[in-house]
This record gives sequence, structure tokens and C-alpha cells, in this order.
Amino acid sequence: MKVSVILPAAGLGTRMGKSARKQFLQLDGAPILVHTLRRFAGIADVVEIVIACRTEDHEEVRAIAGQAGLDIPIRLVVGGDSRQESVDHALATIDDSVPLVAVHDAVRPFADEAMIRKVIAAATESGAAIAGIVPVDTVKQVHLSHIQATIPRDRLVLAQTPQVFRTSLLKQAFAKAKADGFLGTDESSLVERLDAIEVRVVPGSDRNIKITKPTDLDLARHFLAEETGT
Repeated sequence: MKVSVILPAAGLGTRMGKSARKQFLQLDGAPILVHTLRRFAGIADVVEIVIACRTEDHEEVRAIAGQAGLDIPIRLVVGGDSRQESVDHALATIDDSVPLVAVHDAVRPFADEAMIRKVIAAATESGAAIAGIVPVDTVKQVHLSHIQATIPRDRLVLAQTPQVFRTSLLKQAFAKAKADGFLGTDESSLVERLDAIEVRVVPGSDRNIKITKPTDLDLARHFLAEETGT
């Protein structure tokens, strides 16, 4: 099943506390974005990668994509002020003939190929699937720093990416969200609002981290050293 991959990469990275965008920070001599791109390059079902980034970053992203040396079409679109807007811009450029769309965080460089394939397979069957992990900590519902309830972990997952959907379904979800003025924190939250749609969850990985803080970058270096044996 052919898949277009969207990488939203227009975030400013304020939590990282650095002037550079998170996706441009170096990890073992290459930008984080390069590592993320390479995770999808070896998957035969992936027909293109669409990167949604700020206009002023296009030149640098083109250079990075060239540095990656990947034998797969990579397109750039103008990102928006929010993740949802960035994905919407990219989604509008994807041809309806492509059956599936995968959305993946540009700064999540450790999604392994087996997991990506499993999410694609699940979405091929059900129309919608995401990677997710069960929380290991006890989860509390709070209000104004006071605990309101303890939420059973057996009914919770922490959503990761990739998140893969039937192209027509995701476009419908984004159109409805725009019409309703709804802003979600991931693509699944938009699809979940459609009638009679169940999003399947595929086991993700504790290593499939999203690099948002300086400590995440330290952990990423450790993971990469383990993978490369350096």
C-alpha cells in the first residue's frame, strides 16, 4: 500500500532553549531531520516525503535533504503557525490517488522500520492507526494542583508517531476540524471526531522519543551510540 509521509517541521523549539530549530540540531554529525528521513527511506511503500517548514528554512531543509542522499522524492511546503496548520498545508498537496498518509514528528528519529511497517499494515486494514505506549507511571487527574482522581493505566496509551490514515479519511477529518474551529494536539484527535471511526493502536517504543528538551538530546545521543556501537 503506497504511503505519502508528512513531516511537520515548522516549530520554533522554544523548550530546547537554543537558537537553532530542533530538527537542525546535530546528532552524531548530522541534523536530527536527516536521521528521521532515513527511517522512512528504506520502506518500499513510502512514495514521497513532504516536509512542512517555515519559508525562511526552506533553503536549509533542501540542503539537509540533499545531505541525506535518499533515493526518494522529498517535497517542501510552507508550514503554518501550528502543527495542525502545517499538516493541513502538506495534506492539501497530496494526490487522492495515494491511499495512505503517514504523519511523523520531524524530531522523532528513532521510529524503527518494523514499527513503522506495523502501523502502516494496521491502517491498511482499519483506515486509521497510530503508535502508542502504555504509561508506566501512575496517572492523576488534577485541578489547581489538587488531585481529583487516579486514572487506571490499563485504559491509557501515550500517543506517538507515526500516525497513518486513509488519505480521504484524514482530509475529511481536517476539513471538519477547520469547519468546527477545532484544534487538536495530534492527527488522531481529529480523526476520532468522525462518526464510526476507530483508530487502532500499535505498540510503540520507549526509544521512539520526541526530542523537545536538552535532556532528550542527551538521551538520543545515548540511543544512537548503542545502535552504532560507538
